[in-house]
Amino acid sequence: MSPIMQQFREIETCIECSAYKHIQIPEVFYYAQKAVLHPTGPLFDQESQTLKPRCVRALKRIFILCDHDRDGALSDAELNDFQVKCFNAPLQPSEVVGVKRVVQDKMVEGVNERGLTLTGFLFLHALFIEKGRLETTWTVLRKFGYNNDIKLSDDLIPHSSVKRAPDQSVELTNEAIEYLRGIYELFDGDLDNNLRPVEVEDVFSTAPNSPWNDVPYKDAAEKTALGGLSLDAFLSEWALMTLLDPARSLENLIYIGYPGDPSSAIRVTKRRRLDRKKQQSERNVFQCFVFGPAKSGKSVLINSFLGRPYSDMYSPTVDDRYAVNVVELPGGIKKTLVLREIPEDGVAKLLSSKDSLAVCDIAVFVHDSSDESSWKRATELLVDVAGHGEDTGYEVPCLIVAAKDDLDPFPTAIQDSTRVSQDMGIEAPIPISSKLSDFNNIFRRIVNAAEPPHLSIPETEAGRSRKQYHRLINRSLMFVSVGAAVAIVGLAAYRVYAARKNASN
Repeated sequence: MSPIMQQFREIETCIECSAYKHIQIPEVFYYAQKAVLHPTGPLFDQESQTLKPRCVRALKRIFILCDHDRDGALSDAELNDFQVKCFNAPLQPSEVVGVKRVVQDKMVEGVNERGLTLTGFLFLHALFIEKGRLETTWTVLRKFGYNNDIKLSDDLIPHSSVKRAPDQSVELTNEAIEYLRGIYELFDGDLDNNLRPVEVEDVFSTAPNSPWNDVPYKDAAEKTALGGLSLDAFLSEWALMTLLDPARSLENLIYIGYPGDPSSAIRVTKRRRLDRKKQQSERNVFQCFVFGPAKSGKSVLINSFLGRPYSDMYSPTVDDRYAVNVVELPGGIKKTLVLREIPEDGVAKLLSSKDSLAVCDIAVFVHDSSDESSWKRATELLVDVAGHGEDTGYEVPCLIVAAKDDLDPFPTAIQDSTRVSQDMGIEAPIPISSKLSDFNNIFRRIVNAAEPPHLSIPETEAGRSRKQYHRLINRSLMFVSVGAAVAIVGLAAYRVYAARKNASN
């Protein structure tokens, strides 16, 4: 069996047994239970004989949580508290000394004058696993809420706090933002307002993995000249994750050590339908859908939003793409704007869902101002989106953007754009030129249009006819109601008259 176990490291145990002679039968069931309850696979790489990365990340978080004085080492008292929490039994002073001596003999940097270091803590668990005492490490992990995938159990994440209607959104509270500011300053060691990629990885070194390594978060925020994240970009990434996946945002806040009740880190906004009735919005994060035909300039607009240089090279967008940044308004007020680029061939699929526009605070329709066919397609998309909003009750403010203003407009551009904007009751197209870096305050104007949720809402011909029909019905009902009331009053008067006449006779 030895050669087989050497070749296939994932095989944890081999036992010779005999049911006939009752040899090692209890051991078979013991090791079978152990393989299920305390598996080696998630914790230890048999090939390299090292702890697996996710296990290291979890143990690092546990170490930090137990290091109450934040001095980078577990003192004798902290080590004892850890022992009591995990195993319900204190360590004797001689046992503490013994533990540290074992570590120090094998790894000098595992112990310093303040106590057991993180390196020593990890070494101890690797030692337990090598000696077959996997139950020790699993007990520690489970005491701190980890499941068999070495992720926090679902019951530790307050999912109920993120329940919301389709037209409600989720944002970070001021308390959470202040905590994240502190995290940024802590990991931005040289205080240059540039969190380098390695420092971002360090922020999430106590989470199973960095949540921003994959779409839609990867490359969604503006990078500094050194390739890192400024404080605004760091907070923008968190705002995006909270908007799109609040539970994941809460989970990662817990992983990086957010103190107190995690549900206090987020707030659910009021329904947009209610905001529209009150004619004001208290949102700090606005999501903008960016529509437009191919080659209209959508991607270039989004790249400029992230501070990226203009490029003539055309690369079609296949899937939805997100970009997030902070927009400063007059008076120093800051709002977070999320742009979601919708590929032209993805519009039909988007509008096939009733609630698709519920999460949208404002829609922007981009067209190539030099191409009449681009303009016509953009207006078709505008009518489709506006009609869908009217049908579902999720109407959204809309703006038209005339991109490539550095080129000559098509002959009837002014007449056509004036007619459409007047017919639909929205602002005239906003001209921009990404090539000339002339953006006409477009991002500030997007936020300004989104803040009053009852304005800039386009009205289609079908929607206008529907409103006129409802007004006609309501007027008719009013006449019927008045007529009925007159009839009832007349009948009552007649009855009074008849009663008096009978009484006089």
